[in-house]
Amino acid sequence: MDQPAAPVPYGTPDTPRLAVRGEARLEADPEIAHLGITVAARGSDRRAALEDLTRRNTHILELVKSYGDAIDALETGAFTITPELTAKGRHERVRAYHGRVHLTVTITDFTVLGELTTRLGDAELTTVNGPRWALRPDSPTHRDARQEAVRQAVRRAREYAEALGASLVALVELADVEVEAAPMTPVAVASPRSRSGYGGAEHAPALDLEPERQTVYAHVNARFTMTRPEL
Repeated sequence: MDQPAAPVPYGTPDTPRLAVRGEARLEADPEIAHLGITVAARGSDRRAALEDLTRRNTHILELVKSYGDAIDALETGAFTITPELTAKGRHERVRAYHGRVHLTVTITDFTVLGELTTRLGDAELTTVNGPRWALRPDSPTHRDARQEAVRQAVRRAREYAEALGASLVALVELADVEVEAAPMTPVAVASPRSRSGYGGAEHAPALDLEPERQTVYAHVNARFTMTRPEL
């Protein structure tokens, strides 16, 4: 009994295969902004440094939480307490202790972002990095970009087939190559300040921050069969 012929990976003269790439590039307003915060403390005594760090960290947490629903997420990252030693010698001793806590804040309400950034930067020994603008991972913009890439692949394949006097028959493969957002660029950075307190009733003027448009790319590879070309 004859075995059926194995399918030919690259098609046949009667049923050629056509491989194309579909691409899409969409722009959208950002949906969230990330702030990186580092709270620091320094002291000649380990316990005193830890107490100062705890006090400042509590202040920052309370400040951020006071913005309520405008905050999507508040997360604590690394905590470090590091001894600083005197110059090496016969009597090496601890000169000071340095403590740091790293926090990440995700904001959804951009109307409070400038004020919050300024108030954080005005706090004692606090470094603010950001904002880093982004879309949510489940943003509809990602889906729209993927669908547009598929539509573009179909259009391109149809144009190639029509140039040969043929038409598309079937889709035999669709591969998601890459979907990525453009790099997020920090817009404002507040440097550490050393002060005797957290600031009085008057705060520094709020920063005027303009959201950075986000670019989403999608790429697909598609393979089709088509009718016999008229060459």
